[in-house]
Parts: sequence; C-alpha cells; structure tokens
Amino acid sequence: MPMNMKTLLGACGIAVLALTPLEGQAKDWWPFEVQNVADGKSEAIDYVPLEQASKKWNICVLFPHMKDSFWVAAAYGIIEEAKRLGVKVTILEAGGYDQLPKQISQWDDCVASGAEAVVTGVISEAGMAPKFAEGLERGIPQVSFINAVIDAPLTARVRSEFDALGKASGDYLVKSLEPGAKEKVVAFPGPQGSGWADGYAKGFREALVGTNAELLEEKYGDTGVSIQLALVEDALQTYPDMSVIWGTAPTVEAAIRAVAEAGLKGDIKIMASYENQEMLDATMRGDVLGFASQYAVVQARMGIDLAVRALEGKDLLADTRVVPVVVTAKTASEFNMSDILAPADWRPVFTVD
Repeated sequence: MPMNMKTLLGACGIAVLALTPLEGQAKDWWPFEVQNVADGKSEAIDYVPLEQASKKWNICVLFPHMKDSFWVAAAYGIIEEAKRLGVKVTILEAGGYDQLPKQISQWDDCVASGAEAVVTGVISEAGMAPKFAEGLERGIPQVSFINAVIDAPLTARVRSEFDALGKASGDYLVKSLEPGAKEKVVAFPGPQGSGWADGYAKGFREALVGTNAELLEEKYGDTGVSIQLALVEDALQTYPDMSVIWGTAPTVEAAIRAVAEAGLKGDIKIMASYENQEMLDATMRGDVLGFASQYAVVQARMGIDLAVRALEGKDLLADTRVVPVVVTAKTASEFNMSDILAPADWRPVFTVD
C-alpha cells in the first residue's frame, strides 16, 4: 500500500497554519496528511496517490452546483487529477442544494452513459443513498467527497468534519472579540437539511458556549449570494444591535456589501465558515476576520484517485477525514493555496477526454 502511516500525535485539533504561497499550479500535492477514520480508527496518514491509472477509465463526477469559487476549486482538483492519472472525467452540476431530483437524474445519466465509477459531492445523503446502493449492486464504485456521507453505502469517502469547521471558525471568532464585550451574533449556516449546514451550526454553537456572545438566530438558506443577501438584509433590520455575522462564503460576500450599504462597516465583525476566492481577498482587505478551510482541491483530487484505486482493485482508504485549518490576514500570504483554491486565471472545465 503506497501510504506512509504514522502515529496520530494529537486529537483532531484545529490549527492556524502557515504554508507556502501559490505560484501557479503545484507540481505535487502529496504527501498530504489526512485522518484514517475507518472502523473507528483515528490515525494520521500521509496520503500518496497512484502514479498513473492502468487504463483510461471513464469516471463521472456530480457536484451540487458551480455557483462559487469553492466548487470551482473542487472542479480544478477533479480535472487536474484526471489529467495527471490519465483518465476520462465528466462533471455534472445540479444547480443548487434545492435540486436533489436533478442530482439523482444526473446519477442515472452517468450510469446510462457508461460511467465506470461515480464520484459525488452530495446534495443530500438520504436522497442519494438509494443510488449509491444501486451503483454498488451493479459493480460501479461509488465515492463521495467534501460533503459528508456517514451512513449510506459507499466504496470510499473523503470528507470534512463540518462541526469541526464550525467550531474552528467559531473559536477564532471568539478569540478576536473584545474581552468582556457582549456581542450579538446571527449565524447563516447554509441550506437547511443539507447535513453539512447542520454540522457547521452545531460546531459554531459549541464555540460560543461560556462566552459573552449571544446567538440571536440561525438563518438557513441556499448558498446563492442573492439568497444570502436577502437573509442578511432581513437580519440587519430585525436585529439592529447585531454585532457579529458568521456564515458561509456566499453569506459573507453578501454581508460585506449589505453592511457597507447600511453604513455599519467596522461596527459588525464578519467571519466565514469556509473558503472561496472572495474570502481570501476579503481577508486580505480586512473586511473579514478569516475563514476555515477544508482543502477542496485536495479532497477532489483524492476523490478521483480513490475511484481509480477501486476500479483497479488497489488498496484504498475507505473513510478519510481532512483536518481543517483557519486562514487569517496574518497567515494568508503564507498558505499553499493550490491545496485550497484554483489558480486565479483558471476557468471551469467540465470534461477530460
């Protein structure tokens, strides 16, 4: 098995890390440390992918949407790893977290078009579970990435621990507040029922326990900027004493504008629960305290590698977890952004043939 296993030196901790700045595409993305959590394990592993696929496998990849640069980063990881391994890839995106029927239909399209493996960023675990089971019955490997799939049958999964991401961003937010200040917080976790939004919210609530920060409300909605803007504007009207906004990357994009238009820039602190290109830019401008990162590019690369391993009968990790980090203005310039975001000049590509 081409992986270097080592003893986990600590629990699944969160750190503010300093890495290397992106200078174009990274030549190698491995070894990359993940946690092997299969069968109740908690073991740190340096993930090393295959050098090349043995044949030009046909892999279909399903995305919830491609509305923001987070999923563009994931597309970059999928496409670049497919090129490196020498496999065919087709990406289909459903258009939003309210489009579960479309993602189910796209799974059918993948299989009908001859896909030999399907890699999915799920809209809903419960909604996709029957399709995963059907695929396995047909002998078609099923791999999930980024959005957690806990109980549904799969060949392999690489995932984020969303409560850990929520707590990491929440912990940093709390440390950034003035000692003793009684802050009023509104949270925007994401789409209700998606699973990942609930995880983020749970972790964020944990970070606020025992602090002077009062959580006024959790406002759920799809991750389109226009939808989040309406939610933020409603919160600004409902809670005139609100002093903190925490939420998804599209929430923060909307909040920066809404807060400025309300004449409240500098009065309301903003923290992002995950990354996209705008979060990096906003952090550097000082509009945002920071953001948690789940390494979308690396998870996408691993998703393709796991699918190829399954197709070739190679050893694979059935359940891996990526440990998040928090990016701040002090460390952002030092991060290896090729693990997190697509290069600024990269444009989405949906096929590798």
